[in-house]
Amino acid sequence: TRVTGPFGGWELTGTGRAADTERITAELDASGARPVVARVYDGFLPLNRELLDLCTTWQLRPADGSHDSRVLNVLADFHRRADEAVCRDLSAVLHRFSRYRVRLSTALVRAKAGEHQYVVDDLAAYHTVWFQLHEDMLATLGLERT
Repeated sequence: TRVTGPFGGWELTGTGRAADTERITAELDASGARPVVARVYDGFLPLNRELLDLCTTWQLRPADGSHDSRVLNVLADFHRRADEAVCRDLSAVLHRFSRYRVRLSTALVRAKAGEHQYVVDDLAAYHTVWFQLHEDMLATLGLERT
């Protein structure tokens, strides 16, 4: 269904969400990936807090950009650890998660190349893609955001 307003777009109907849940549950059960996804999600949570803090630091940086490179280096280190702890293992058990590895890497490369909106201020920004990964893991495990 179409959602209007400043953040409008398309969203699943209740029927669509139910069908999506059925398909995701069937995929998870057929693949036998539930234990891996659950373990990865547990490791994701502390990384999520870390990224939120990093994004806050980015947004509150001085207007002169004097510590952009330092924050981007911290993001690059975060990315390496997140890829090892989250994305690699998810991609190995459910191929659809591999798109996050590509999208997160692309956002980081673009941000480090000077396109700073790819940290938090774009639909393809690192933070946005990370949020989508989080939502996908929640849906995959049948969890509600807390």
